[in-house]
This record gives sequence, C-alpha cells and structure tokens, in this order.
Amino acid sequence: MRDILGELRRWQAAGTRHALATVVAVSNSAPRPPGTSMAVDDTGEVVGSVSGGCVEGAVYDVAQSVLASGKPLLQTYGYSDDDAFAVGLTCGGVITLFIEPVDSAGDPLVGEVLAAVAAEQPVAVATVISGAGTVGAKLAVWPDRVAGTLGATGLDVAVVADARGLLEQGQTAERHYGAHGERRMEDVTVFVQSFAPPPRMLVFGAIDFAAAVARIGVFLGYRVTVCDARPVFATARRFPEAHEVVVEWPHRYLARTPVDRRTVICVLTHDPKFDVPLLEVALRTHAAYVGAMGSRRTHSDRLARLREIGLTDAELAGLASPIGLDIGARTPEETAVSIAAEITQHRWGGTGRPLTETAGEIHRDRLVAP
Repeated sequence: MRDILGELRRWQAAGTRHALATVVAVSNSAPRPPGTSMAVDDTGEVVGSVSGGCVEGAVYDVAQSVLASGKPLLQTYGYSDDDAFAVGLTCGGVITLFIEPVDSAGDPLVGEVLAAVAAEQPVAVATVISGAGTVGAKLAVWPDRVAGTLGATGLDVAVVADARGLLEQGQTAERHYGAHGERRMEDVTVFVQSFAPPPRMLVFGAIDFAAAVARIGVFLGYRVTVCDARPVFATARRFPEAHEVVVEWPHRYLARTPVDRRTVICVLTHDPKFDVPLLEVALRTHAAYVGAMGSRRTHSDRLARLREIGLTDAELAGLASPIGLDIGARTPEETAVSIAAEITQHRWGGTGRPLTETAGEIHRDRLVAP
C-alpha cells in the first residue's frame, strides 16, 4: 500500500469513497507479494497494481461492483488450462485478493492508519477476510495501543498478540482462529498487514562505490545512512540520495545505533583501522546481512585480525566477503547491483544461480521482510 499512500491520503482528506483491493495470499509464481494494493475511486480513477497487468481489468470491474454494493469480496485469480485467454495469471501463479469498500469520511480509523504509515510509525492492520467472523472488521495495532475490533474480545486478544509479533518482524500474513480467538482452528481467517518503518541500510566508507550502493539501497526501499570518519568525504553533497550522512568513527556510530533483523550493513572502507573494529561490532548484532568489500587477500588478512580480537568462527560465518555476487562487476554501479543482488538473495533465500539453471518455483516464501 505504500506505493499508493499519497493518493489514498488525498482521497481520505477529500472524503472520497473507493474500493481497495489487497493481495492477501499467493502461490506458485505470483508476481506481487501479500500486501500489494490497487484502489479504484467512485469516479473510476485507478491507482496501484496487484499483478503487473495480468488481472487488473477484472479487478477494476469487481472493485466497481464492491463500491456499488458496499460489501467486501474475496476473489481468487489464476491461470486457466482450459482457456489460456481467460482472466488469470499467465505466469502460472494464483493470487487471492480482498476487495473492500472504504468510506474515508465515515471511518476515522482509515485516516489514523494512513497518517501513521506516512509518518513511518509501526502499525499493523488486521482484517477479517472470511469465515464466521464479521467480514471486513478491522483492528489497528500499534506497539503500545489498539484501535477497532474484530467483533469478539477473545479474537481481538489473540490477533493483537500475533499482529505485534508480525509487526516486529515486518511480516504480512494470513492467520486462522476460532470464532473467539482459539488457536489451531480455522473458523475465521484474518489478514494482518504490517507497516513497519523501512528497513535500514548502513553504508560505511564514503567512496564512489558507496554512492552507488546508497542509490540502489534507496531504490530497494531501505532508509540509507552513509558513515565515514573523514568529514571531507562524508558530505550530503556527495551522497544526495542517502537519507543521512554521518561523520563519525564507524564502529562508534554502529555501537550506538539500533540494529534489527531487517538491517543490512555494507562495509566498503577496506582499511583495517576502520573495518576491523567496525566488523567486530557488526558481526555481533542481529543484522540480516553484513558484507565487506575487499580482495580475497584483504579478506584473509581481515579474518586473521578478527580472530585475533576474539571473534569466533560462528560469528565470522555471518560475514559476506568479498561482498556481492559474482556477476563480473567492475564499475561502482555494477558493483552496487552485485551487492544488491546478494542482499536480495539473503532476504528471500535464492540460490544466486541463473533461473535457466534452476527448476521449480521462482518466488520463495519471505524470509525477512522489508
């Protein structure tokens, strides 16, 4: 939903009724993940995409029907073997959408959630999408408070606990419950959409490669910080795409900076006086990825120095070095693509091999969400 947030807030401010179609489940090679949204207002304006073009026309028609009836629908689209031209996904995947009417003027929770997402405040929205519960009922869950209800106290309690766990991991998923929140039952299906703040990318070393990595990090949706101890190099002018440029010794900055399981750390200093103390800190965090630039000789020397100061083999196993996938990169921009590819591989559990050499599903289940 973040990609259409601006339009949704504009519609909310104007009190515009619209239908919101959200991907709630996918299988096989579906093109867009759960949480992806498309919206249609009461004038027919469309924003967003749920399949990259495969089923948008059909979703548009259903959205208009939902606006007319005022009742939400759960709709599934997939490839038809009987009719290759039927509405469906030619990639062979299957997506399930929850399409609901939204009354911007009549539901204050809508504006509250949109404002929180815009302010990058963590919030999860739980919606009953099928089963014995009140379909369309919503519950907004922040780390410290709750708004709305799904219709039963026990269900609210169970969903709040699960939603906060998903929000901490930045994950979006379906969950199943009994009518009163009982576990291991499937009377009610609830879709929990997490709007965690963007994950962080910490880039150390204010060099030309760092500028390219910062650009691609922003493109991938990270909040990017570039840090270097040398003020002549660490300037906002040299890194205009970065959200933040910090002049400080890298290891000191990292030691005081929160790092969670979605954070990625790129060490591009390839200078022992910077990267050894920095990696000592980095490899003892919960970061999703720690990569360090340098030749194989530099890497061997770096490992020896890190062992000398007490890092274990288990800790050193978390280091991706030399950084990036082997794509033959030479320029800073090509190297940034290589690094981004390795980060994506770690995030989704890919093999790093050409798809022409692999078989089975192309898209894997999410490991660590953005």
